[in-house]
Amino acid sequence: MDKPTENGSLVENGICPAPSPETLSHLSSMAGKRGCPCCPNTEEPKAVPLTSTSLATTLAPAEQLWTTSRDKAVRLRMEGSGPASETPITIHQLFLETVENYGDHPALVSKKDGQWVTLTYRQYYEQCRAAAKSFLKLGLERYHGVGILGFNTAEWLIADIGCIFAGGLAAGIYTTNSPEACQYVAANCEANVVVVEDKKQLDKILQVNQLPHLKAIVQYKGDLHQRAPFLYTWDEFMKLGEDVPNEQLNAVIDSLRANECCTLIYTSGTTGNPKGVMLSHDNITWTTQAAGMPAGLDYAEEVVISYLPLSHAAAQMNDLWLCMRYAGTTYFAEPDALKGSLGATMKEVRPTSFLGVPRVWEKIQEKMRAAGAKASPMKRRVADWAKSIGLQYSYSAMNGENSVPWGFTLANTLVFKKVRAALGLDRCKLLFTGAAPITKESLEYFMSLNIPLMELYGMSESSGPHTISVPTAFRVASCGKVMRGCKTKLENPDKDGNGEICFWGRNVFMGYLNMPDKTTEALDEDGWLHSGDLGKHDQYEFLYITGRIKELIITAGGENIPPVLIEDALKAEAPIVSNAMLIGDKLKFLSMLLTLKCITDDNGEPTDDLSQEALDICRQNNVTATKVSEIIANKEPAIYQSIQEAFERINWVILERDFSISGGELGPTMKLRRPIVVKMYQEKIDEMYARLWVMTCNTTAFLWHDVYIQSDQLRATIN
Repeated sequence: MDKPTENGSLVENGICPAPSPETLSHLSSMAGKRGCPCCPNTEEPKAVPLTSTSLATTLAPAEQLWTTSRDKAVRLRMEGSGPASETPITIHQLFLETVENYGDHPALVSKKDGQWVTLTYRQYYEQCRAAAKSFLKLGLERYHGVGILGFNTAEWLIADIGCIFAGGLAAGIYTTNSPEACQYVAANCEANVVVVEDKKQLDKILQVNQLPHLKAIVQYKGDLHQRAPFLYTWDEFMKLGEDVPNEQLNAVIDSLRANECCTLIYTSGTTGNPKGVMLSHDNITWTTQAAGMPAGLDYAEEVVISYLPLSHAAAQMNDLWLCMRYAGTTYFAEPDALKGSLGATMKEVRPTSFLGVPRVWEKIQEKMRAAGAKASPMKRRVADWAKSIGLQYSYSAMNGENSVPWGFTLANTLVFKKVRAALGLDRCKLLFTGAAPITKESLEYFMSLNIPLMELYGMSESSGPHTISVPTAFRVASCGKVMRGCKTKLENPDKDGNGEICFWGRNVFMGYLNMPDKTTEALDEDGWLHSGDLGKHDQYEFLYITGRIKELIITAGGENIPPVLIEDALKAEAPIVSNAMLIGDKLKFLSMLLTLKCITDDNGEPTDDLSQEALDICRQNNVTATKVSEIIANKEPAIYQSIQEAFERINWVILERDFSISGGELGPTMKLRRPIVVKMYQEKIDEMYARLWVMTCNTTAFLWHDVYIQSDQLRATIN
């Protein structure tokens, strides 16, 4: 191993020296070989006998498929041949192989004082080793947590991987968490160290008590506003382990096993305390190959933007682990990415793949429509013509017809290429959407611009993805086909083929930390993961999500109502609506909470000002209102009627404020938090039902099958 520099640090002026040949030789002996990285898609992995001695060096003894203990291993869902037979490897082995092959390739790119600063894979690896030594110096115990609380940065990833190298459990904490929620996660994972971004996040940890395992807090951005023996800046932290022998760290790394836990992904805790999803080394390393191959990722060519919360499984798999596998380059967005700066970053970085949650795509769609509304009549006509051609072409490509409609080349030159360039997507091969349902209207809007979005489906408990759509195999409203080496089954299907979606594969998690009851609810006795989602397959094995068991509304009359389809259909029929949430569980009436499309301020907070799209709808209906409050106060007949025309006899109320992450109605990935919304607006709901009860007390209360649907689209959706 290289000796420390003169100042005793392995890091000098932000540049890390390359590991010595002796170090690489020692560590590469641990790395599993899995074929030529230059030819990732040319052949299937060779079958590996389950009794192979190669497994003995990377697997700990285990009999069960699941565990809830931090220090226990699990039996892997391996097979005798095919993708599921691939040799298990640890995070370190995966990382080291990339360093050996692509050590000088850019790995992490961050903006410092307006300039992009790059870490190569070799520098990245060395900084992770330095962080691991410092964790050991601070007394990080085996299988104890390191909580990471902050926005996406290189330091976030280095802390995560350094923790794993040192034998700990990396645990991301959402920046939107309250001090109490942070305390729960840190206590649950028995965190010895918490790494925070800045003073705001530091104060959350300092506010809470009952963290008996906590030994140190590290702040990776800005100066410390107070001093204490247990507080460290990032620079101080990185120097702590300089005197930790390489042999000590190497011994810990050599003891890591692929079927043991290395990472905790905490659920958002919508219906109770968050659950710590235990992911093994193999869960992560195997899934990177299973997801990357069908997506056609290329080694040392991929560029992604990291902006979604790294505490979330999808962002971590995309920004960290897939890039590590394929030597991709991760650019870090600004902290206000979701408040407006993401667009500028996209144009500057020009990613080769991009993952967006539905709300991100919807915001892009709204801004593009607003810009289009300001164009000249001639430009609008050209754009409308091009979009009709684009939608036709996209559907043709989706169906494998390979027919190019007349005028496509001209439309591509005049509109599509310019739109992609304006969005920073001109070299983007893969545009993914996931983590929440997206409407067909949004999908077709982007298809009309020759920007087809590929839906993904999975959960934290499946290490992120389980089914994937790719440009050569996708269907509108489908979340794709199951990943190579995985299986999907539908439990208890109804007459239409809708059943609970169950997962099998090496992507399936180990269990929930310290929660055996919750674990056995999620994993059945045969090891299948029950998603809680309802779905069906078409004749080509594309999976369609049709509802969520826990979200099903069961009326007082016993009718089962899947809310998402109805909510999405309403938003398509009434485009002024931003968010819709169906109410009616155990109640006699169905009703809806609605919000209107509005402008968000620089902090991402919804304002009272209507969005450009909403203003256009008002103008079309001769309504002069410019604010949400004006529409509500005046009960603007034209707007209320446009919503009512979508359907009758489902009652609704417009809320004064749109849903947001900061408001609590949306989770970190902008997913609707239904139980929390019900609690927040319980008074409004009670008022609505009290009013409706008075109105209907002399008549028979209608049930779901009595609802008269005006809209053909809504009728088709519900039927």
